[in-house]
Amino acid sequence: MTIGLDGPLLLAGVGKMGAALLAGWLEHGIDRRLLHIQDPDPPASSSELLSAHGLVAESRARPGDPLCAILLAVKPQIMDDVLPALANIATSETLILSIAAGRTIKSLAKHFDAGQPIIRAMPNTPASIGRGIAVVCANDDVTERQRDLCTSLLNAVGEVVWSDDEALLDPVTAVSGSGPAYLFLLAECLAEAGVEAGLPPELAQKLARATVSGAGELLHRSDLDADELRENVTSPGGTTAAALEVLMDEDGLQRLLTRAVEAATRRSRELSS
Repeated sequence: MTIGLDGPLLLAGVGKMGAALLAGWLEHGIDRRLLHIQDPDPPASSSELLSAHGLVAESRARPGDPLCAILLAVKPQIMDDVLPALANIATSETLILSIAAGRTIKSLAKHFDAGQPIIRAMPNTPASIGRGIAVVCANDDVTERQRDLCTSLLNAVGEVVWSDDEALLDPVTAVSGSGPAYLFLLAECLAEAGVEAGLPPELAQKLARATVSGAGELLHRSDLDADELRENVTSPGGTTAAALEVLMDEDGLQRLLTRAVEAATRRSRELSS
């Protein structure tokens, strides 16, 4: 897949997600001459990426330049400080694509003239290895061509799912946006449980890491649902069944995850307001 641009694209912010997107675009053959990068203080790893491809974190875009898109990858907390200057260089044909958590299309639109095409997306950190997933919604001013551009930009780092209901992005944030942290915590807890059971810490960590990542890859490659894969590992009366009896108890893992997703969804809605 080659990413074709109708004009210059400005990437505002090259933190973890911004850099992941940029790396994906470069890998898929985007025209570097059409890329503008803007970040006053890029992380060292992002600076290395930019340098390796002859890019600098200093936008050359000026008011009136025909930008085809501006991708907002800055922290939500500084969005209102950044947007006025970006609105000054956007035209009515410039697609505004935001990946900032909790910032609604309405909150972004107030910085632009009426009719500005705006898309809001919620990606996640596995984008850094090309295995992310993003749920995306657009306002009524976005054209089909701009939808296609958005899809190609985000497909460079994973899957893209379109939704007509922006309200879904709060639980989406709680499930897939925050979800990788839950899996990393699972690996931590599994390793600690192994140590408590008598394993040396180094071996416990190695086993937990390989098990979580391997099971995730198996889930990715298999056509079976998660519950079927679980049942395939579980022999009646065996060790796995004994462990699952605890995890699937009324106060077990499902209840904990439900509470966690509810808390994250609630916080996303608080940020949106």
